Amino acid sequence: MTTLQWLETPCRQGVSWGIPWPRGTVAQGTRFTIADGTPVQSWTTAAWPDGSIKWSAHAIGPSGRPESSYELVAGEPATPANPVEVERADGEVRVKSGDISWILRAPHLITSISSGDQEVIRDVRLVSLRQDEPNNDSGTTAREQTTAIVDTLVVEQDGPVRAVIKVTGKHGDWLPFSVRLYFYAGAKDVRIVHSFIWDGDPDRDFLAGLGLAADVVMRDDPHNRHIRLAGPSGFLTEAVRGLTGLRRDPGGEVKQAQVAGRAIEEIPNPEVADRLHLIPQWNDYTLDQSSADGFTLRKRTGPGQGWVTIPSGTRSPGYGYLGGVSGGLGFGLRDFWKLHPTRLDIRNAATDLATATVWMWSPSAPAMDVRYWHDGMDQDTYAEQLEGLEVTYEDYEPGFGNAQGIARTHELNLRVHDATPSADELAEHVALLNSPGLLTVSPARMLEAGVFGTWSLPTADHQDIEARLNFLFQYYVGQREQRRWYGFWDYGDVMHTYDRDRHTWRYDVGGYAWDNSELSPDLWLWYQYLRTGRADVFRFAEAMTRHTGEVDVHHLGRWKGLGSRHNVQHWGCSCKQVRISSAIYRRFYYYLTADERTGDLLDELATIDDAFLRIDPQRKVRPDVYSPDPHALSIELGVDWGALAAAWLTRWERHGDERARARLVGTMTDIATLHYGFLTGNARLDLSTGRFDTSRRAIAVSHLSSLFGLPEICSELIDLDLDVPGFEKAWLDYCRLYLLTPGEQTAEVGQPLQGISLVQAHSRLAAYAAARTGDTELARLAWRKFFVDEGDQLNRNAMQRETEWKTTTVHGALMPVEEAAFVSTNGAAQYALAAMQNLALIPEHRT
Repeated sequence: MTTLQWLETPCRQGVSWGIPWPRGTVAQGTRFTIADGTPVQSWTTAAWPDGSIKWSAHAIGPSGRPESSYELVAGEPATPANPVEVERADGEVRVKSGDISWILRAPHLITSISSGDQEVIRDVRLVSLRQDEPNNDSGTTAREQTTAIVDTLVVEQDGPVRAVIKVTGKHGDWLPFSVRLYFYAGAKDVRIVHSFIWDGDPDRDFLAGLGLAADVVMRDDPHNRHIRLAGPSGFLTEAVRGLTGLRRDPGGEVKQAQVAGRAIEEIPNPEVADRLHLIPQWNDYTLDQSSADGFTLRKRTGPGQGWVTIPSGTRSPGYGYLGGVSGGLGFGLRDFWKLHPTRLDIRNAATDLATATVWMWSPSAPAMDVRYWHDGMDQDTYAEQLEGLEVTYEDYEPGFGNAQGIARTHELNLRVHDATPSADELAEHVALLNSPGLLTVSPARMLEAGVFGTWSLPTADHQDIEARLNFLFQYYVGQREQRRWYGFWDYGDVMHTYDRDRHTWRYDVGGYAWDNSELSPDLWLWYQYLRTGRADVFRFAEAMTRHTGEVDVHHLGRWKGLGSRHNVQHWGCSCKQVRISSAIYRRFYYYLTADERTGDLLDELATIDDAFLRIDPQRKVRPDVYSPDPHALSIELGVDWGALAAAWLTRWERHGDERARARLVGTMTDIATLHYGFLTGNARLDLSTGRFDTSRRAIAVSHLSSLFGLPEICSELIDLDLDVPGFEKAWLDYCRLYLLTPGEQTAEVGQPLQGISLVQAHSRLAAYAAARTGDTELARLAWRKFFVDEGDQLNRNAMQRETEWKTTTVHGALMPVEEAAFVSTNGAAQYALAAMQNLALIPEHRT
């Protein structure tokens, strides 16, 4: 029996989630049920090497009174009273849940949505606007409007609790998209996850609008038609034909009914009733969120008429209602203000068929411009580019700052209403949109399952370290808000390095700007969540995973499957590597939520080893003569192989892919066979066999090799006990030798290791070796290197154990900010990972 608890508060919507199981405890084919009889749908998302279930996923439908917790047990699941049903016929898909029916048929996403026998919504479609130049001062730039065309409809799940339909197509002829529609038994809403890939010419293609539109059938009298648009703490509450504020009073009950959204059967005052035709009908509304700090509201009586300004506000949660007392549509976009520029439009509300549009890129904003941010500054040769790297830390190369293949995912919701919802209902829907419900298990239960390698629960014995871990997390939460790390392409990422002199992050200095997973902040956040179960940590990590897996990775084109190193623009760096696209950063979110879009990103990496044929990551600094050879591809045994291993392991445990297993186990065997193991630095991979050439006898150590998930994936692989003799020893030798003295290194391998730095980060490697071998002196060395000021680490500048880390309030900069100038993201992420793993491995040896 496993207890399920809510990440945040119990919610009444349909929910999907994942659960890990200890190895060998749950056989494939095991049926699950919830002890109180709540209907549940279950499926397997990963298996252990022995075939037992490693991760299972589950779904329950909405409930009017959700329990505070549930007990999941083995057994036959209950059947929903109103199961979600999926029918395929004549090129269309029909979904039914209770009284609500959806018809899906190309060319639109959803052709019709009905409640009972009454059609409420028609033609749910994706729309976009395109320009062939950026906005100009004259305002004469022409725009081309396009309705996206659906190419495929695939039923991925067909109930009885949860149904998933995947839709693919293109916005016009240039932006591929995929959409998943999620339906739950008894639900009146559909969750929509839209992902698109940018695939244009940055000099000629400018996206001027990207939205989801739906037509709403309007049957009620204009004064019984209602508009609701969400503000920070309430709603714009209006009617198409307003009866409040008139010179003649229609009556208190009439006014109260209209504001509450109830039907007005008659208007008792003839001075109003006889003059209804003289009261304006407000046809169109727009809420425009142009920044994280402000939205504007306006309305008009119709096309060709002037707009009337409505009092504006700060941050809209991005939800609205369009309809009347006989029904309508609730619509919204998650993280609306965080993903600005965004917009909500209502058009033709005074006609028989109105339209609601959720804009993921607002047409009011300047067109999206993804051109490279500088002209190259004559850095045409590798030598010149390396010189630039020395001063701005930017790895520039002509043509490599192209955004082709980057992606973005948005989560939207459409909800069918039989009547205008109350303010309380709307508030609940806003909350569900922006913090969707999630069931999970306790950190202790997660740890018991033995997943994700080395970690432990916090204890009262090391409160100083725990306090620092909390300080670092809270600092980045605060920095995201104070520095406004929001926006369509930016939300979810953090900056790399701080500028003490300007009191700002180095947003405009080459490789010091956006972090792009450099030195694994993704891992830091996810392990912090595993240890604590904190919802705020989960949400921060969730946003980062959504960003780094989409925006920082190329999903088509020359660099498909590769990520871009840190830069002023997320796609700007010429260093395209698997260390950024690594599956190790996405696995947490996929397994914890069963999110299919993240599953797509993991599947993209199934044959990522092929990417090394297209580009040599070491091309600018390679001392030897080399060109990619499919039978001898140069693979760095740290950042490259660690990412490959994560991709192969994930593919194998998710799909039972024998190719992935063979490559994983084969290369592990070859690393063990290399004379110097991981110390060799790199090896040549034969793509046809998936094996390394093991003849190389050289030592080449990089300070970065172990800082992009290699310790975490090696820990998982060793725990799996895959019967690869010598692999653990090869890894332990690397972990043990890295922090030893040059003399000790020479005594063992004949030479001192060069390039040793990031000492604090590598303390966790020494801790791992000490824990596996029982070496007490090595454990003490690990703690000493973690705490003592040596190199690039967060205990420097008098920040010793007894000193509290603090922020300083800075005035006189662009905005007042709380500054901790000693913190950089490299240091924060690696301090946290080292602290958490040292506490898990060798807590008793701390002095």
